[in-house]
Amino acid sequence: MTFLEVTAFLLDGFKISLLIFAVTLLCGAPLGLPIAFCSMSKFKPLKALSKVIVWIVRGVPLMLQIFIIYYVPGLLFDFPLFSKIDIFMLINYGIEDAGRIVAVLIAFTINYACYFSEIYRGGIESISRGQYEAGYVLGLTQSQVFRKIVLKQVVKRIVPPMSNEIITLIKDTALANCIMVAEIIKQAKELAATDAMVWPLFYTGVFYLIFVGILTILLSKLEKKLSYFRG
Repeated sequence: MTFLEVTAFLLDGFKISLLIFAVTLLCGAPLGLPIAFCSMSKFKPLKALSKVIVWIVRGVPLMLQIFIIYYVPGLLFDFPLFSKIDIFMLINYGIEDAGRIVAVLIAFTINYACYFSEIYRGGIESISRGQYEAGYVLGLTQSQVFRKIVLKQVVKRIVPPMSNEIITLIKDTALANCIMVAEIIKQAKELAATDAMVWPLFYTGVFYLIFVGILTILLSKLEKKLSYFRG
């Protein structure tokens, strides 16, 4: 294969990596907020349950979580859900790895939602109680205080740690190949196995570096734009 053919082949895999990245971010980031509120709830059973779930998800390696999501339905209930989705989508629509991709998306979304929830919780709890009280003195309701006073400051404070998680996310998409999802690393491994070419495996790093560079620039601009609370 020529250099351009290898690049095109790896790009097909990187599209899957980008799909995992985009869906995880779009679903995991909003889901993290209610989890954060549950972790801060005054209702102790809900708070305890939320904290235990977050502890388990953050404590278990993401690769193992992918295995659990993908294999456990078949092992416990003798119903390989995602394998059936794979077969159904391949036969009816010609789409490969659909079930595997769904399993990966579920695992990634749950995992990153829990990480994001802790970032949200830390940001919200970092706002001093005096700012809430000042809002109440001005006649604002609790929801108005949160939206107009607290939220903007929280967003500013969580951008740096969120940026780190977002950049980590694109690199973590490589874990999808543990259940044979055809993302970029698996594509490179396939070339190594079939065409005895090892260099494409190292070449995948270029794709990640370029995308991480773009993300870094965009997130840096966002951080500067939110610098209105500096000092």
